[in-house]
Amino acid sequence: MAILVHIPPPLRPYAEGTDKISLAPAEAATISQALKALVAKHPGLNDRMYTNGQLRPFVNVYLNNEDVRFLDGEFNAPLKDGDDVAIIPAVGGG
Repeated sequence: MAILVHIPPPLRPYAEGTDKISLAPAEAATISQALKALVAKHPGLNDRMYTNGQLRPFVNVYLNNEDVRFLDGEFNAPLKDGDDVAIIPAVGGG
């Protein structure tokens, strides 16, 4: 098994069109490491997801359908085989 990171449609052009990547637990022990591994594999995502090394406020991250902001340790939450990490950009409008 592996950890799957799901890439939303607006970010796929910067990830060579892929909708998800599979990471080994060794390269993604935490949410933060998984996001860094994603950006390392697809550098075009860096400017869309990060500003000055910080995740942009409109980029929401979910671990197994739970918002990581509500988990202990947020981006340091540990990952294990079979986990799903989803990146969901916030959408605004009116």
